[in-house]
Amino acid sequence: MLRLLGISEPDLERQLLRRSVTELSADRHACADCGRTPLVGERYHRYARGKVVCELCRPRHADAPQTTDVVRHSERGHAVRLRVRPAA
Repeated sequence: MLRLLGISEPDLERQLLRRSVTELSADRHACADCGRTPLVGERYHRYARGKVVCELCRPRHADAPQTTDVVRHSERGHAVRLRVRPAA
């Protein structure tokens, strides 16, 4: 069927891979200075106008960041939590 549409299987695979990578990177913070994505557990700093800077590039900025956050795992909040039952 792909041959009828004029698309080869490798071209289709490349297109699907590009689309999935674009969707994955759309929800990530990237450093405004170096362009890398901070790792899980690493701090990132947010400056004025939404500029996000990673921990490695933070010393390049003289001013203090507006907020400092930790990169969380994508499954944060979706895990099963144990509850402590009150003593009877």
